[in-house]
Amino acid sequence: MKKPRALRLAAFVPYRLSIATNTVSEVIAGAYRTLFGLNIPEWRLIAVLAEKGGATQLDLGAATRMDKVTVSRAAIALVARGLMRRAPNPRDKRSHLLSLTAQGRALYDQVAPKALALEDTVLADFSAEEVDTLIAMLRRLEASAARVGGREP
Repeated sequence: MKKPRALRLAAFVPYRLSIATNTVSEVIAGAYRTLFGLNIPEWRLIAVLAEKGGATQLDLGAATRMDKVTVSRAAIALVARGLMRRAPNPRDKRSHLLSLTAQGRALYDQVAPKALALEDTVLADFSAEEVDTLIAMLRRLEASAARVGGREP
């Protein structure tokens, strides 16, 4: 009879992913907070809206994989700072469309190059091919986990 595999956190992929993402996020969050007064959820909403244009909070939650409360708090803070606007959703009166203001877009244009530079620094020990492989593997992992969880990736 085969002996059951023992759980070792150092080799447990969900744990390793969590530790890696938390470590990278802490570095990036510190930079965003210091340079721009943004936390990670706020930056994620700004980045998604910069790419998509308008979106509902539900759309933003799906795009960022953040829960409703986190998205709502970040949206409230960004609207209060004048970086994002809320407008009635013509397709669904129960929700609002969120979009960047000119000030929000200008902030995105300042933050994006810094985000790319931080990414370059974090990934400096990896070749371009390794980064491409990592991204491909992460996409496959997300799709597999979504299937297992009964959700679309």
